[in-house]
Amino acid sequence: MPWPSTPSSSKPPAGPPPAGPSSSGGEGPEPPHKQRLSGFLAAVAGDDTRERISVADLLALLKGRAIAVLLVLFAFPNALPAPPGTSGILGLPLIYLSFQMMADRPPWLPGFIAGRSVARADFASVVARCAPFLAKAERLLSPRLPALTRPVAVRLTGALCLGLSLVLLLPIPLGNMLPGLAICVLALGVLERDGLWIIVGQLLALAGFAVVWGVIWAFLRAFALLLAAPAEAAAPMVI
Repeated sequence: MPWPSTPSSSKPPAGPPPAGPSSSGGEGPEPPHKQRLSGFLAAVAGDDTRERISVADLLALLKGRAIAVLLVLFAFPNALPAPPGTSGILGLPLIYLSFQMMADRPPWLPGFIAGRSVARADFASVVARCAPFLAKAERLLSPRLPALTRPVAVRLTGALCLGLSLVLLLPIPLGNMLPGLAICVLALGVLERDGLWIIVGQLLALAGFAVVWGVIWAFLRAFALLLAAPAEAAAPMVI
């Protein structure tokens, strides 16, 4: 969901916070009564005390789960057919967030990203469309394969998400859908400590890398053939 650059009522953080406990969603401090993501988004969308909802607001509300949840929110639009340029808008926050997951640092986004906001009514409309799909995913998520959600494994997942985020920035038609879906699945696996979903996300990531590399290879091959064609046409015929 592209975030308009309208200023929010919440002031974005002035700079990155000091290093501390991990906030990637796997090992950070959790609220006493942890909500599922669908419940959290519905609560924020239904909060009529807010006229607008900014990225900084979500960072403050999510606390220890901010990185994983924001990865889902920024990656999900890329998993759907979207207007050209969407991946360029949403790819930069994904790079910041995945790097912080990889580095095991608290969540932080620069002011020009954290200050972006959307009207609460628009946010509620998006949540209403996404809620059925998210609720189905949450029914399939459960803590399992804990070795894949330990701190070192979460950092490796962050590195994979960083690679996928860089791929999203490439101007390849529909080349952002598999990487975007892979980031969503990986982040949900970290958020809910589900190692099986992390494995599925890794397989989707491999498929995404393969598709993007195939498109790049086909483009380079076609470009090489175009360059070779004039040379062959200009070559003298031997009788």
